[in-house]
Order: sequence, then C-alpha cells, then structure tokens
Amino acid sequence: MTGPREDQETEKERTTRRWNEMLQELRVAQTGVQVLTGFLLTVAFSQRFGALEQATKNAYLVTVCASVLAAGLLIAPVAFHRVLFSRGEKEWLVHAANVSARAGLAMLAVTMTGVMFVIFDLVVGRTGAVIFGAATAVVLLALWLVVPIIGAETSDD
Repeated sequence: MTGPREDQETEKERTTRRWNEMLQELRVAQTGVQVLTGFLLTVAFSQRFGALEQATKNAYLVTVCASVLAAGLLIAPVAFHRVLFSRGEKEWLVHAANVSARAGLAMLAVTMTGVMFVIFDLVVGRTGAVIFGAATAVVLLALWLVVPIIGAETSDD
C-alpha cells in the first residue's frame, strides 16, 4: 500500500527516497557486522585458540570468512555510490545496493549462526553447538525472511 506522498513522487524523487532509506538500513547493519568482525578477528590470538579441536577451528574460519564477506557486501553500496557519483545511475545503484544488502544480511546470518556454534561448542559441547547453531539459523530465517513475507501478504488483504 502506498501513502499519499508516495503517490505524488516523481520517479527521481522515489529513487532518491529509496536510496536514503537503504543508507539508513545499511548504517545499522554495517555497525553490527563491523563490531562482530572485529571481535572475531581477536579470537585467533587468544591463548585457548590453539587447544581447540580442528572442527571448531574450521567453524571459526567459516564464521570469520562469512563475517568479512558480510562486511564487504554491506559496505559495497558506499563504494558503488563513490564510483557512480554524479553519473545519473541512481536507479541501478538502488537495485545493486539492494542485492548487495540482501547478500550481506545472508552472510551476517551465517556469521551469527557460526558464532553461536563456536561458543556453544566451547561451553557445552558439540551437541549443544549443533542445536543452538541450528536454532539461531531458524530464528534469523524466520525474523528476516518469513515474517516480512507473511506480513506483506497479510497487509495486501
């Protein structure tokens, strides 16, 4: 459903609004993923890291890779904008930023799931790690994908 202001927007105004909304959303996600990535990068230098099982180290490495990729994908729209500034490509920019942000959020979900797996593996063991890692993935999938889809479908009625 569109509001009265959205019905009166020109295409250029709509694209500018969508871009500004995207930037606000990205600011929240970028901050979170950058803090999480910074924390993850310090873990390998802790005294206990060398004593971890290889499976836990592998999970950690996958988690760090996902976190760095999430950061890159969530920051990419800023780079897109810098490269295309003043070239009249804002519609492409909004589309590309949307794709990049969605992929970044997917990688952030992988990161958060991996963090839960590694922490629970260290604290309670592999069974707890699998259970809570899977539970994290399910909750994030529900909150970030299922709830918005269901909400949009019910608001159309």
